[in-house]
Amino acid sequence: MIVAVVAALFAAFCYALSTTIQQRAAKRQPPRRSWDLRLLWRLLRTWSWQLGWMPSAAALLAQAVALRHGPLAVVQPLLSTGLFMAILIEAVWARRPVQRRDLVATLLGTAGLAAFLATAAPSAGIDDPPATDWWWVAAGTGGAVAACLAAARPTTGAARGALLGVATGILYGLASALIKAVVSRFHGDLLALVTDPRLAALVVVSLVGVQVNQNAFQSGRIAAPLTALTLTEPVTGVVVGATAFRETLSLAGARSVLVGVAVAAIGLGVWLAGTPARTTAR
Repeated sequence: MIVAVVAALFAAFCYALSTTIQQRAAKRQPPRRSWDLRLLWRLLRTWSWQLGWMPSAAALLAQAVALRHGPLAVVQPLLSTGLFMAILIEAVWARRPVQRRDLVATLLGTAGLAAFLATAAPSAGIDDPPATDWWWVAAGTGGAVAACLAAARPTTGAARGALLGVATGILYGLASALIKAVVSRFHGDLLALVTDPRLAALVVVSLVGVQVNQNAFQSGRIAAPLTALTLTEPVTGVVVGATAFRETLSLAGARSVLVGVAVAAIGLGVWLAGTPARTTAR
């Protein structure tokens, strides 16, 4: 268990470091009020942004070690500490004090997320939803992402970062669902894998997610987009799981009230992260 804890904390630190490096690289690019479609292409040619993938790879390996030696229920909460670490790393790097609002938003949102997942307790469903369900999922997530992008366009700073972070979280949550479907359909036939439309959708959704994420990183403090992304992604996964994968949520009796309170805490955490602080990083 000690190995799992140490590996999970190391993975959280590496994820936080990777995120901070890429956020700083994105903020060095000329900011635009609208969605910058060429931002990712410019970042791909930036050595500092490329450098950010190195700790991310180390984090992936450390996470695998942690899951090898410990249960998911222990490892996953420890990985979420990377959100706090990223805020601290950014503050040290920028040579400014940590914003109390950021820590409160992160703590509140993370607590709400933990309560939501523990209370809803999703149970296993089907492995491969029918095509009609995927169209409904695409319509719902696409509409939500479009709404976030439209709302973010006239805004600036932390509010824009939070809105784009929510959009990124939705896209990453959808990508996780697509990964589950692609893996469940793969039985050794590479041709079938390559021609699977779900794989093509996964590639597109992932690329768009990275693009939106980098745009989010250009906006204000790292806490705004990162908190929104971290909290929205698993919630999206649960919603897609319940609607497309037929996973059952435990919402009977008082659980529905607790889930509502947890969702409210998540929303409040994202709102706090997206509101202006007393001082902002330059």
